[in-house]
Amino acid sequence: MELFTQREGILLIVIYAVIIYLATFLFARGHTRSKEGFLVGDRGIGSWQGSFSIAASWIWAPALFLGAQKAYEQGLAGVFWFVAPNVGCLILFSFFAVRIRAKMPEGFTLSGFMRETYSKRVQRLYIVQLVGLSTCSFAVQLLAGGSIISALTGLPFIWVTILMAMIALGYSLTSGLKGSVVADYVQMGLILLIGFTLIPWVVVKAGGWHTIQNGLGGISGQYSSLFGVGGTEVFLTFGLSTTIGLLSGPFGDQAFWQRAFSLEQRSIKKTFIRGAVIFATVPLMMSLLGFVVAGNGIMVEDTQLTNLQAVITYLPQWTAVPFTIMILCGLVSTLDSCLSAVSSIAGHDLFSDSKKPNSLENGLFISRIAMLLLCMTALIIANLPHMQILYLFLFYGTIRATTLLPTVITLLKPNVSEKGVFYGIIASFLVGLPIFAYGNFGHHTAWIVIGSLASVLLSGVFTLLLPKDVKGEDVQHVKSL
Repeated sequence: MELFTQREGILLIVIYAVIIYLATFLFARGHTRSKEGFLVGDRGIGSWQGSFSIAASWIWAPALFLGAQKAYEQGLAGVFWFVAPNVGCLILFSFFAVRIRAKMPEGFTLSGFMRETYSKRVQRLYIVQLVGLSTCSFAVQLLAGGSIISALTGLPFIWVTILMAMIALGYSLTSGLKGSVVADYVQMGLILLIGFTLIPWVVVKAGGWHTIQNGLGGISGQYSSLFGVGGTEVFLTFGLSTTIGLLSGPFGDQAFWQRAFSLEQRSIKKTFIRGAVIFATVPLMMSLLGFVVAGNGIMVEDTQLTNLQAVITYLPQWTAVPFTIMILCGLVSTLDSCLSAVSSIAGHDLFSDSKKPNSLENGLFISRIAMLLLCMTALIIANLPHMQILYLFLFYGTIRATTLLPTVITLLKPNVSEKGVFYGIIASFLVGLPIFAYGNFGHHTAWIVIGSLASVLLSGVFTLLLPKDVKGEDVQHVKSL
C-alpha cells in the first residue's frame, strides 16, 4: 500500500509541521508568562476558537478510523452506536461545564476541584484516572498515525510515532493551551476542507447513493437495522460499553475541563454544543467510506484502514496526500490536548505556586516536564507488539467511566460523602475493570456488559449510599490525607 517514497513521506510531515508551527507562532505568542496564560489561556478563549478546538480535541483516532471500520464491519448499527454517544456526550457535558465554572471561576483542573470539595486522597484517584486517560489517548493517536503513515510511505512505524509526538510537543512546550487551541482551529479547518472535497468524490466514483444503500448492512449485510438480531448483537458487544465510555468521555478527560476553565464564561454552553455539531461531521463523513467499500463487496485486509482503502481504490493516487494531512490534523490535535491537560495537572495540582516565592517558574517547568514524560510513556505503549486501536479505546473508555457518576453527583448534589466517592472509585477500579478486561480478551459478551456496568455504577452507588461525616474534625482529617 506504499504510495510515497520515504523521502516524500518525510517531506509531507515536515510541510505539515511548518504550517502548524507558523500558526502557533503568529497567534499564540504572549500566553506563556503566567500560570493562567500557560494553563488556561488567560481564561479568554473565544467561542468560535473554542468550538473548533473542542471538536478537534474530540476527533481522536477512533473518530477517524472506527467510523469507517464500523460502517464496513457492522453497518448502520455500528455507526449509530459510535456516532450518537460521541455527539451526545459533548452536549450533555456543556451543562456541567457551566456548573463547575460557576462553582470555581478561577479553577484549573477537575482533580483540583475534587480536592477542594472532598480531600487529597480523592484528588489522587482523579489524578490517576485523568493522567491514565491522557496517556492511553496519546498512545492511540500515535498507534493510528504510525500505522497509516508507515503503510503509505514505508517509513518505520517507530520513527513515525516519534515525529508525530515531537510535532505536538514542540508548540505545546512553548505556547501551552493557547498554542493547542490555535493549532486545533487550523487543523479542524483543514479536516473539513479536505473531507468535504475528497469524500463526496469517493462516493460518486464508487456508485453514489445506491452503493451506500447496499453497504448499510456492512460487508455481511446483517447490520442495517438497530433493532434486529444484528443490531442487538452490536449493542451488546460494542454499543453498551462504547456508550458508557463515550458519555463519560469529557467527564473523565481533563482536556475538556481545562477548556471549561479557559473559555469566556458567558459562552461556555453554546461553545460546547457548537463543537459537538462540528465534530459530528467527521465520523459521519468517514462512515460513508466504510459503506461504499462494503456496498461494492471489497474485501479489506486490515479493517482499521478501511477509510484509506476507499480513497486509494476510487481516487487518483495524489489524493492520498491531502487525505494523509487530514489524518495528521485529527491525530495531532488530540496529542496537543493531552499534553496541555497533563501540564495543567502537574502545574496546578502537583505544584502550588502559593507555597514558594519562585514557584511560578518552577510550576511551569514541572508542567513542561510532565509533557515530556507523557510523550515517552505513550511512545512505549504505542510501540508494544500487537497493540491495537480498539483495545486501547475500550480500555480507556472504561477507565474514565469509573469517575463519571461521582463527578456528576458532586456537581448536582451538595453534601455528598467523601468516603462514598473515595471507596466507590476504588470499587469501580478493582471490580469493574478486571471483569471488563476478562470479557474483552475472552470475547465473552455477558462479562463485557457486566464489567461496563460495574465500572460506571459502583462508584455512583457508593457515593450516594455511604453516609457523610458529620464531625468537622473528621472532615478536616480526611481532607488532609
